[in-house]
Amino acid sequence: MADNFFGITDTGKLRDNNEDTFIAQKVPNGWVLACVIDGVGGYEGGEIAAAIAQETILREMQKPFTDATQALRKAVWQANQNIYLEKQKEGRSANMACVLTVALVDVEANQFYYAHVGDTRMYLLRDGSLVKVTKDHSFVGFLEDSGRLSEKEAMLHPKRNEINKALGFDGNIALDSDYIETGSSPFLPRDLLLLCSDGLTDMVNNEEMTAILLSAKSLPEKGNILIEAANSAGGKDNITAVLVRNNKKPLKLEATKPAITKKTQANEPIAITDIGQSKEVPIEVSKQKSSNAVWILTLLSLLLAGGCWWLWTKNKELTKPLQTIVQKAPNAAEKLLADSVAIAPRTLMLTDSVFGKITVLGDTIFIRQDSLHIDGAGLVLQADSSYTGPAFYITANNKYLLLENMTFKDFEIAIATQSGGLQLKNVVFQNSIVPVQQSILLPLNDTLSGTLRDTFLIKKDSTRK
Repeated sequence: MADNFFGITDTGKLRDNNEDTFIAQKVPNGWVLACVIDGVGGYEGGEIAAAIAQETILREMQKPFTDATQALRKAVWQANQNIYLEKQKEGRSANMACVLTVALVDVEANQFYYAHVGDTRMYLLRDGSLVKVTKDHSFVGFLEDSGRLSEKEAMLHPKRNEINKALGFDGNIALDSDYIETGSSPFLPRDLLLLCSDGLTDMVNNEEMTAILLSAKSLPEKGNILIEAANSAGGKDNITAVLVRNNKKPLKLEATKPAITKKTQANEPIAITDIGQSKEVPIEVSKQKSSNAVWILTLLSLLLAGGCWWLWTKNKELTKPLQTIVQKAPNAAEKLLADSVAIAPRTLMLTDSVFGKITVLGDTIFIRQDSLHIDGAGLVLQADSSYTGPAFYITANNKYLLLENMTFKDFEIAIATQSGGLQLKNVVFQNSIVPVQQSILLPLNDTLSGTLRDTFLIKKDSTRK
């Protein structure tokens, strides 16, 4: 199955050197190792960082492993450490970093595993649909993944290439369990994986890539056509693509030969032929038994209909109060704040030039990062007149949170937390009944509406003072 993977990279039309590199080969256990690495553009030494990551991952994945996901995570972590250590020695490359997506593909078991940091991407083509598997670790990528920006708007956004995560930025990424994105998925016969750098996805949209990947071309031909498409659209960056295909044939189930039944008169034997064999089975038919069966079936049908009607009326009564709940759409400042907190790597500065002096909240903002520092820079967070939930909810994942230079105003509960690592510095609570509540309730389901979330946090009969 040597023809089921292929990799290619190109400098593009505007760059003088190629900071991209890739891996497309088998590892000792026979799995396919596929990786795309992009030296971070605009930083000196991106090409060196990409080469270090490539060498490290190749070396680490030659070692035996039992857990593919953990092996990938360890390899990416080691690549980060090697780049970070090199930065300490090389003054000319003090800012070098890279982003990457790496996959281990077990074709025989129809499964793949991946690890990802940054804005390189991995797509899965199945049954004519191209689906993006990884998430872009950038603000614009977050807006696109969450549906706030269309693909076209994201491709044209001026901050498209500003990233939140990269290898070489921080020597302590092991402290953040979410820094390296990992996952796995079935890899079915005829599925196709595409790993690529943003030099491709910034120039060629999903529809065009799908058409190329669905063409009746070989993998090398498809890879070259992808490069040509990106260059034809401008070729503004280095372009890299790695393809892996499950070229096993789908299993086909053969239909069994149906039984042949011969019509007979009542009380006559019926001959049943099944795959060349026949038996004589005597059948006795009774009109009385048939009549009884009809009455029994009718009675059962009536009971079933009555039961369904009773369940429908009960369900209608239980769900009736929920129909009156109306979720208020967040205002622009609230939405921006929630998005910024969600993707903040370690530090977030809430400058008034972006967020203004006062931000009104009508829903909870969740803090899930392992550690985070939020400097409000004098920002006032004020509860909407109809909102009774907390401003911030700190999940149990958080080990350390420093909030400073901000004011919470008119919240019944300003901060609810499942964590013990909260620290406050120059924080003011105005007209707040409970400044900080240590949550001892059941884990909060943050997919519920804001109104329903409130019922988990506070009593509905409490009043704002």
